[in-house]
Parts: sequence; structure tokens; C-alpha cells
Amino acid sequence: MSRRSLRVRAALAAHPRHVTLAALVAGLLAGPSSPAALAVVIALVLVVVREAPLVFAALVALLAGTAIADARLAALDRSVLVLGDVTARATLLEHPRTRSFDTRVAAARLHGERVLVKAPARVRWPRGAAPGAIVEIDGRLAPLAAREGHERRRGAHALLLASAIRATGARRGGLLGALDGVRGRSERALTGGLPAPQGALARGMVLGQDSALPGDVREDFRATGLAHLVAASGANVMLLAALVLALGAAAGLGLSARLWLAIALVAAYVPLAGGGPSIQRAAVMGVAGLVAALAGRPSSRWYALLLAAALTLAWNPRAAADAGWQLSFAAVLAMLALVAPLLARLRAARVPRGLAEALAVTAAATIGTAPLIALHFERLSLVSLPANLLAAPAVAPVMWLGTIAAALGQPAAGLAAPVAALAALPLGYLTWIADRAAALPFAEIAVRSPGALGVLAIYAAIAAAALGWRRLPRQRRRSATIALSAGAIAAFVALAVAGAPPPPPRDLTISFLDVGQGDATLIQHGDSAVLVDTGPPGGPLLARLRDAGVRSLDVLAITHDASDHDGSSEAVLAAMPVGLVLDGEEATSEGEVRRLARARGIRRIASDSGQVVQAGPLQLRVLWPRREPAAAADAEPNDRATVLHVRDGEFDLLLTADAESNVLAGLNLPLVDAMKVSHHGSDDPGLPGLLERLRPQAAVIQVGAHNSYGHPTPSTLAALRSVPIVRRTDRDGTVRITVREGRMQVSDGAGRSGPS
Repeated sequence: MSRRSLRVRAALAAHPRHVTLAALVAGLLAGPSSPAALAVVIALVLVVVREAPLVFAALVALLAGTAIADARLAALDRSVLVLGDVTARATLLEHPRTRSFDTRVAAARLHGERVLVKAPARVRWPRGAAPGAIVEIDGRLAPLAAREGHERRRGAHALLLASAIRATGARRGGLLGALDGVRGRSERALTGGLPAPQGALARGMVLGQDSALPGDVREDFRATGLAHLVAASGANVMLLAALVLALGAAAGLGLSARLWLAIALVAAYVPLAGGGPSIQRAAVMGVAGLVAALAGRPSSRWYALLLAAALTLAWNPRAAADAGWQLSFAAVLAMLALVAPLLARLRAARVPRGLAEALAVTAAATIGTAPLIALHFERLSLVSLPANLLAAPAVAPVMWLGTIAAALGQPAAGLAAPVAALAALPLGYLTWIADRAAALPFAEIAVRSPGALGVLAIYAAIAAAALGWRRLPRQRRRSATIALSAGAIAAFVALAVAGAPPPPPRDLTISFLDVGQGDATLIQHGDSAVLVDTGPPGGPLLARLRDAGVRSLDVLAITHDASDHDGSSEAVLAAMPVGLVLDGEEATSEGEVRRLARARGIRRIASDSGQVVQAGPLQLRVLWPRREPAAAADAEPNDRATVLHVRDGEFDLLLTADAESNVLAGLNLPLVDAMKVSHHGSDDPGLPGLLERLRPQAAVIQVGAHNSYGHPTPSTLAALRSVPIVRRTDRDGTVRITVREGRMQVSDGAGRSGPS
């Protein structure tokens, strides 16, 4: 047996608890899907140890993990809720979060089950309805949408679409009710002595509640890699324990009393801070360390991490799919593996100890979380390291002052105000750091998701590099460090360049985007970009825009109030700068686009026949509808849809939305080079005559592969035989028309391409 095998065998045999706990975690991660395969893998690994009891214990732990995960998932999925209209009392579990269009969402408990309450802007949210409040809700229970996967992983069973929410004045009782009271008094203590923005940031940093943060502040913290400061995590637990131990020592308490007090407060802090996966992991690790101190044993950080994984997964086996859980564990793993060698190198380079520790911890966490951030968010911050270093001195003062203020606020909020006011300076400093760093050019860059296998490959490369470096002789480590650093920088640049969106097209490019059963047409020429309609809600529109190199829109045109045309408008307006909204929704509609455009300071005009909008070389002329006072408010929305004539040089395009020949026949239509077929290719008896007037060389049907309407109809397809090139997004994917030097080229996702 080789020396390396002997070392592996000795290491595994010396830590049987670690091996068994790791097997349990593997079983919890796998669930009931593949215990047999995992058992074989673990048996093959542990056979090296030649320790039959350890192999047996690990296999039992693995199978126990799969059984626990199976039973827990069955319990989590058990539901008595009946979908449909309801009027019922529910207990709020969190503060409402504001989404686009001023829609508010919050988790609640209904009939003992977690649901996500969603209330549009027109529904009044009861004033002061905080976590623990019992409210009466009229609404409709519906399945959770695919985009609410985060809520499903947190145990939500359904979506409660509220039409009315009424306060009852009642609150839940028992221990959870008492914790609600402590949380409420803590919130008032943190915000009472501070201006609103700083109070919201204090709530985020101390209690992990970022719902009150202004949108621009939240975005600055995200773009600069500081978002972890407003999500309760390991730093909160560590600083809380340090504060309790220090204050206990100042009060003359013995070590055991201080440790027990710290354990109790850390355990109570988990539900106060929202009970998310990150704070659960941090609390388990913190309590494990404190218990080890009570027992007089050195704390094993690796064992504490495995224990945290086992307990959080046993509570909710779906937690592993949560980005917060993954980032939390990745950061800690990276710090356990990389901080010591990084700190040694920095100290050898005579970097001051405090700065060296901050650099080592921040660099390790950045390295550990970057692949997952690229996977989940397709963004990487280039200013995260310096921003976190500059922010570090202010974090502990905010946490400690905030914790003291929250404690003083339990008997009376007035006692807390002076202490909370002291936190104003470090809070203002943190906001300034985030604002300045986010304003830097290329503060963050877009990257393509490396995929799950890509992330595993990156982590394997990092682990191999770290192990290889440790085995090198000391005299060769300096040159190896330089080579590894250069390789990491080169890999990062390659990822950024390869993953960055393509530049805008130099030539006129019209993309009929494949977004399912709905319309979304992107028109680009150089730096100018216009989007007409946004497809259905929850569709792949943002990914399509990113793939097309769209960073901002000169014009967003919404043709009419229909979910397959304006369903992703809120996502677009929230995701990128928009210069103008050309709004085809009726004045009598709910005006969601108008509300969000107003909130973001975006200019909006209602579409009206005769209007001309210019975006660089692109000219949009509104042919329909006429905004007349006498227009019927109850007219068919399709018959009032905005019809656009787009011109770029000598090229003409007609975008008809859902307006069919009964509308188009009465308009002064030009000859066009290309057109979008009306209403996803529905039956239109007047289409042959319309095509005779327009004489297009290319026609595109935007239609979903799975639709119950029979689109496109046989009669429409028969009429389109007179058009030289006909494409449809359900079969051809995204269809692109490129105009270069007066010649039109049509290509599609099926690989077909040809000139007109």
C-alpha cells in the first residue's frame, strides 16, 4: 500500500464521527433516489480503511439519511388545502416584500400550512400587520408558479392570491407569539432613533430583514458583493456570541454561565432572524463551538459544519437546492480550507495582522462563492474584495450597537434610541461604500452560467490546486503561488469574456423571440434597441434579451392588456434601463405598467394613431388605435391592440400584435418587407386580401408549441403560401431577420438561413 493510501486510511480511521456524519449528509442529500449507488461508492472508498465497523456505520448512516429525507419530504408535502376561492384567517410569518408593480408578497400559515400570500397594488395591506398578526383574507388558492421555487423549497404549499386583506387585531400566542413580540420591539428599537434608510439597513444587518430597504440600496449591496451583510448569517452569530461573552464577563458571570447564556441567545436568534438556511447553519456551528467550550474540548470546525449540514437537511431536505444554503456552506468550506494558507502567505509578506486576516477571509469567501454566484445569478462583482475590505470595520459596530439597542428596546423603545443613533455613522458609511463602489465602471459583469457540472469542475480545480500547493517544498511555493494567481486571473477573464453578452449587432436585426405562446419582438440596430411586447409571465424573455446582447432598451412597447403580450413587462422594467414606455394598455385597466414606469422615473406615453417614435435609425409609427373619448371602454382588447409600422432606411416591417383583418383592412397600410402574422396565426378570413395589399417577402408566426387554440390554423397557413418565406417560433425557435446592404437574411433556431 502506498504512503498516500496509508495516510488516507489513517485519517479516516482517526475520525470515525466525521466519516459517519458525512455519510448521513450524503444520504440526506440523495434522498430516496439513489441510496444503492451511494452505498457502493462509500463502500469502495472505505474499503481502503479496512475497518469493518467504520464501513458498516457509514453505510447504516447513509441509508438512515435517505430514510429520514424520504419521511421528511412526505411530511412537508402533506396538505389539506383545497384550491379555489377562500375566505380564511391566516397568520403572517414575515413582513411583506414589494415586487414589481407594487405587488406585495409574504409567507403566511393557513390551516397549519405555509402559503405565499400575493396582493396586487390595488389590495390594501393592513397597516402594522407584522409577523405573528392574524389577518382575514379573501382570495383564491392556486398552485405555486414555477418561478416561486424558492418558496416551495421553504415549505410553501400554495399561492394565495388576495383580493382583500383585513386586520383582526389578534396575534398568535405561545412561545412563537412571545418571539413575535420580541422581534417587533427590536424592530422599533432599531428604527426609532435613525433616519428611515439607515433604520432599514440596521434591520437588515441585525435581524436579516431587507424588505424595507430601498430598491436602489439593495441593488448597490448586491452589485458590490455586500448583500451578505443584510442576510443573517455566520457573521451575525459570531458577533452576537462575542458580545454576549464580553458583556457577561463585564457583569462578573462565570465562564459556564456566559457560555450557556450565549447558547440560549444564539438559539433564540434563529427565529428572530427569519430562520433561513444560512442562519440555521451558522447557529448550529456556533452552538457546537460553544458546547465544545463548555465540555473543555477543542471545537472541530469540520465536524460542526457536517453537523450543521445534517441538521438543516433533516429539517428540510430541499434546503440543498436553495442558493442561500449553497452559498453559506461554500463560503465556510472555502474559509476552512483557504484562510490559513492565505494568512500565512500574507503574514510572510509582512502585511499587518488585522489587514491580513480581513484579506484572507474575504478572498477565501469570494473564491468559494464565485462559481455558485455565476451559476445562479450569471453575474460576478469585480469590486467585491475591496468593497468588503472597506466595509469590514463598520460591520461589528453596527451589529453590536444594534443588538444592544434591540435589548434595551424590550422594556421601552425610548431607552434604545440613543444607542441606535450611535450606529448612524457606520450605517451611513456602509451605504456610501456600496453606492460609490456600484457606480464604478464594470463594478459587475455578466457571465454565462457554467452549469452544475461546470461548477463541480471549478471546485475540483480549486481543491486540486490547493492540495498541490501544500505538497510543494516551501522554496517552490512562492513561484507556484504566482503561477496559480495568474492562472486564476486568466480563468476569470476567460469566463467573463466567454460569458459576457455579445455586442449589439451593427446591422438591423429583428428577432421574433421564442417565448412560448406569446409575442416578444426585439428590434436592434447598433446601440438602439426596441422591444415590442414581453410574452407570458415567467417566460424566458430575460434570457433571450441577454443572449441578444441587450443591456438597455430605448423603447418598450406594450401593444395591449393581455398576459401573453405584457406578462413579463415587470421583469423587463425591473431588470434594465428603459428610455420610454409606449403603452397600449387601456386607461381603464389596472395600469401596472404605468405604476412601475412612474416609480422608476421612466417616461411613458399612451399609444395613439399618428404618433412617431424615433430610436436612433429606427422609426416607429403607430397606425392603430385611435385614442378617442368616445372609444368603447369594453371593446375587444385585440381590436384595440397597438399596430406598429417600423422603418429603418428602406426596410419596412409591420407588427400587428393581435389586431386582425377586421381592424387592419381599414388602415392605410404600406408595402412591407416583413410582417408578424396577427394573433399567433388564428383563423382570419381577411388574411389573403391583406397579404395582397402588403406583399411581404417574409412572415413570422409567434406561437407556442403547446397551445390549446389550434394555432396556427390550417386556413392561415394556406393563405401564407403566397409569402416566399414563412417561419413559426413553435417549430423554428427564435426567428431573426438581418438587413445588410439592402439585402434581407432570415435565419432561425432550426438552422435554416436564406436570403429573401
